[in-house]
Amino acid sequence: MILDIENGHAHYGKSHVLQGVTLQVNEGELVTLLGRNGAGKTTTLKCIVGVVPPTKGNIQFCGQAIAGLPSHLIAQHGICLVPEHRGVFKLLTVEENLLLGQRKKSPWQLDDVYRIFPRLKERRKNGGAQLSGGEQQMLAIGRALMNDPKLLMLDEPVEGLAPVIVEEIVAQLKTIKAAGVAILLVEQNLEVCTQLADRHYIIEQ
Repeated sequence: MILDIENGHAHYGKSHVLQGVTLQVNEGELVTLLGRNGAGKTTTLKCIVGVVPPTKGNIQFCGQAIAGLPSHLIAQHGICLVPEHRGVFKLLTVEENLLLGQRKKSPWQLDDVYRIFPRLKERRKNGGAQLSGGEQQMLAIGRALMNDPKLLMLDEPVEGLAPVIVEEIVAQLKTIKAAGVAILLVEQNLEVCTQLADRHYIIEQ
């Protein structure tokens, strides 16, 4: 098991957002987290990476307790979050965005990312602001891969994208999973979830 959350709770001020979330992700698995808007799916991801500190419960990654650690230390363990807003630097080129995430020891280097995302290679000299929403999503995923993730977490990666781009991103996620990267996916699109996932978790409010 790579990720183990047991009885996770989180608050925003006095608002009790997460109430006893328990989930596991095994090595090489793709697991989806489903639920209506406001159920706490994004908050669960933010708790894992330390952006929102859990107020109760245990989070273990590769057998080590990470709940309460600062985000940069959690990232060093090998957890990468691609947020819903994608976090692309719009004044930098595609290639500069990718190189920001590069670790020398990562099995994913520039050529590997360009192989999976040929569209990024075509646009490598373009600024981040010149990309479509789908291309920005591919760039955010590619940059995360260059950071050598043991667990890749994606927050609604295909939201608002055209069906043809959704198909492309689904195919790319299958390739990444086949390479052995564990993935935790928050997604509203049930068709995407059923195509990709080994298991589903549902947060019910």
